[in-house]
Amino acid sequence: MSIQSFDFEIRNLGERKIPSPLSVGYFKTDEDRVLVNIYVKNLEEFKGPDGLPRSLEVAGPRKMIFFDPSKVKAAIVTCGGLSPGINDVIRALVLELHHRYGVRNIIGIMYGYRGLIPKYGYEVCELTPQRVEHIHEQGGSILSSSRGNQDIGEMVDALERMNISLFFVIGGDGTMRGAELITDEILRRKLKISVIGIPKTIDNDMALIQKSFGFDTAISEAVKAIQCAHVEAKGSPMGIGLVKLMGRQSGHIAAFAALAQADVNFVLIPEVPFDLEGEKGFLKVLENRLRVRNHAVIIVAEGAGQDFFHKKKKPIETDASGNIKLYDIGAFLKSRIEGYFKKIGMEINLKYFDPSYIIRSVPANASDSLYCGALANYAVHAAMAGKTGMVVGLFNDVFVHLPLHAVASKRKTVDPEGNVWMQVLESTGQPQSMKND
Repeated sequence: MSIQSFDFEIRNLGERKIPSPLSVGYFKTDEDRVLVNIYVKNLEEFKGPDGLPRSLEVAGPRKMIFFDPSKVKAAIVTCGGLSPGINDVIRALVLELHHRYGVRNIIGIMYGYRGLIPKYGYEVCELTPQRVEHIHEQGGSILSSSRGNQDIGEMVDALERMNISLFFVIGGDGTMRGAELITDEILRRKLKISVIGIPKTIDNDMALIQKSFGFDTAISEAVKAIQCAHVEAKGSPMGIGLVKLMGRQSGHIAAFAALAQADVNFVLIPEVPFDLEGEKGFLKVLENRLRVRNHAVIIVAEGAGQDFFHKKKKPIETDASGNIKLYDIGAFLKSRIEGYFKKIGMEINLKYFDPSYIIRSVPANASDSLYCGALANYAVHAAMAGKTGMVVGLFNDVFVHLPLHAVASKRKTVDPEGNVWMQVLESTGQPQSMKND
């Protein structure tokens, strides 16, 4: 789906009639916009139905709001895998709601969307400024999480029973698809519940989102593993440091970590297929590198090289969220590298690192904490203004409102012809292609 096919209009629950309690001089209006694409060859392709260039609402507080803060009840849920910064977002949501808008009734839904389903029996968690005071100092989510689809009608029933007015959903593309279905059911029932998404994907692969929270922390932590791999590789004859990093369908973490720590010699990502065998294949290229420099550092994203398994007709399985279960490319590469060099009679010393769960479980660094706070504040402004079916995100260096369907429609990947990958090739010195054909 191309960007010009999206409808970027944001739904509103109704007319805003209540003066904002905020005493600020920087109120935004729905007419404040940022262009969807500032670099275009043909402007006609980026015009909307009204003939004007496609644009997005700018995020920020509105002078008039839809909800009466004294009568609002807010709920927060976290879904999917962990990422640094989730607790920072929860904390910032609670503090903004409580201190800036005067909302006193805030709850957390435990264990993701499951927490809305009666059969699981999970209790809700009361969220106050005192409860969240120090949660940003720990990793994970104080609300815990889960994967998998739940019945949309039951979830909306729960929101209605609890008299929720504001529903903040922290999660990835699958979570946002669920939030979109929840929004549609809420509107079908003509309920006044605002659904606001805060995009969470440590892989930084959500469409139209310039940067997801936790990504900066992930790069910082990945660099530590790469440094260790480099030390180990140089510490032995023909040493190899092999590091597997996160990246199911996109190699953003692998690419940026390699650029941040310029000691990496090979980066293998899902977007760039490679062969193992043959004169141009990875194993031969690795051999040539070792014969010249006596050591090598390799980064592989978890989603790279999956075609090696599928060619063997291994069944494709999915997890509770519908994601394809990945085969362990790290262990596979370790075995194939060791087998190759044993076959040619060349001694190597290979050390394998898999820091994935460590990386995603640590607290956010300062950069991510700042970003989490901004996302949460803008989410609260949007919700109190009565906006719904949307996410807040950074786009072209501006915080904007994006429809749920737009960010959940596709994944953002590393462009093999783009600047980032070209920088990776220059930094590593690896061939542009390791394919034999």
